[in-house]
Amino acid sequence: MPEQLDEVIELCEAEGWTTLTEDPARTLRAFTAPGVVTLVALDDDEEVVGFAQTLTDGAVQAYLARLIVAEDARRCGVGRLLVARSLAASGALRADLLAAEGSEDFYRSFPHRQGPGFRITLEEDGAGLASWPPREPDGPAPA
Repeated sequence: MPEQLDEVIELCEAEGWTTLTEDPARTLRAFTAPGVVTLVALDDDEEVVGFAQTLTDGAVQAYLARLIVAEDARRCGVGRLLVARSLAASGALRADLLAAEGSEDFYRSFPHRQGPGFRITLEEDGAGLASWPPREPDGPAPA
């Protein structure tokens, strides 16, 4: 994975995924952290055409955090192979995910159960959950 980091970041840039392009060292840590399975798909010329990142407990539950396939490699089975191999490598029985708009039909093509989901994020100012629960203007945080 470290050998392909620059190409993976280029794929992220092409998709507008700036979180992974801002700090390559942080991105590498995210892709190689304990409990993370990151797979990279290469074409016949050894060029990166996709990648998947899965977070896993190694036994029951996984979360497909990221899946990108280069535009010119889509509809060739690359994404399906990355999802299948990521789940197999995770050691988990199932994986949850949040589908980007327009990708729903792809994920529906797998055996699945569909349900609601949420993404809780830090605010752009960095406060986010650090400022939770909200405080009264002149009082302590609620107990």
